[in-house]
Amino acid sequence: MRAVETTANLASLQVGIPRMLKHGSKEVLSGIFKSATAEPCRVGKLGVEGDGQGDTINHGGPDKAVCAYFAARYPFWQEEYGKPLSNGSFGENFTITDWTEDDLFIGDIVTVGSATLQVSQPRQPCFKLGLRNELPTLPARSALTGYTGFYFRVLEEGKVKQGDRFTLVERHALQITISEANRVMHRDKHDIASIEKLIAVPELALSWREQLQNRLTKLRNN
Repeated sequence: MRAVETTANLASLQVGIPRMLKHGSKEVLSGIFKSATAEPCRVGKLGVEGDGQGDTINHGGPDKAVCAYFAARYPFWQEEYGKPLSNGSFGENFTITDWTEDDLFIGDIVTVGSATLQVSQPRQPCFKLGLRNELPTLPARSALTGYTGFYFRVLEEGKVKQGDRFTLVERHALQITISEANRVMHRDKHDIASIEKLIAVPELALSWREQLQNRLTKLRNN
């Protein structure tokens, strides 16, 4: 396994209040439009101060308190689509340098500012990501490439601000990366052995464990 930097930088911090988005002939409420702030924000068990979600069933909650994306992925998308995509384009609260989905394990613990966070699950891109960027294929492409970003749960609440340093303080013993979790969820959906390994990570978000357990049950019964 490649060496991983033990620190990273919070390149930008974004928050936003839900707003209505045009979706065909209808409108949907979404918090995917966020704006960068240089002010310190408190990170609580249910999210970042000043931030909100339109769909509280599929977004937010303890396992998805903070959405994070990797700055290193933006050049890929800019080349892919031929248009500028800046920090916050994935609706993330934290845009992080130095790391990618290949570097962090599900269950890893980091500190940033005065908060302590834990990697809980990859982000599952939905159609609102496409609406946000006027790129309908972006959600599917994000899932296929595995360049999804991820969520943190909050172990210790605290304040963070743009420019704060992340420190990787505890690596999870089972060593399943965000990239590997994405592979199992989105591409190799019939890989029973890998599904079993991923489900065995107790720190994996409950919604992911339930979804994968249902898939595993169906595979075993076929």
